[in-house]
Amino acid sequence: MAKETQALFNTNCFKVYTRTDVKGLEVCGALKNVIALAAGISDGMGLGANSRAALLTRGLAEMTRLGIALGAKATTFSGLGGVGDLYLTATGEQSRNRTVGVRLGRGEKLPDILRDLGQVAEGVTTAQSAHMLALRHGVDLPVTRAVYRLLYEEATLVDVLRDVMDRPMKGEEEF
Repeated sequence: MAKETQALFNTNCFKVYTRTDVKGLEVCGALKNVIALAAGISDGMGLGANSRAALLTRGLAEMTRLGIALGAKATTFSGLGGVGDLYLTATGEQSRNRTVGVRLGRGEKLPDILRDLGQVAEGVTTAQSAHMLALRHGVDLPVTRAVYRLLYEEATLVDVLRDVMDRPMKGEEEF
């Protein structure tokens, strides 16, 4: 069925790819919203492009770690449904999750932001689910935990930034 659907939608202006890792795509589709909140927070705080790039890179590593723990394939996270969708959601001006993050980063309160938004920003509820899954499976998700603490434990921006930056040093290849 995937090949038939691919052929139906594929044109000279629109390229369609298939992937069989449904679980991985589901994890990507959910967790990208939490990382987009974090990227928006960084942007709202005025931390700059380097900070956003670091958050996206480490966020993708978090998505991959949790996905693998849940039975997903690591390669899914480097594809369009992984890093591609993450990049768009975390940097796009129309992204609801990034918008919520930007406003949080500027010091606005979540209830006010959600009321003004008038739409669902999936990352808000997904942060809680992802945090609980990480605890259940023993997966370290520092960026996700920071977003969770900000949204659900009333931690301050300074608190969560300090938590992330005070982590022990290690090599990047220590996945």
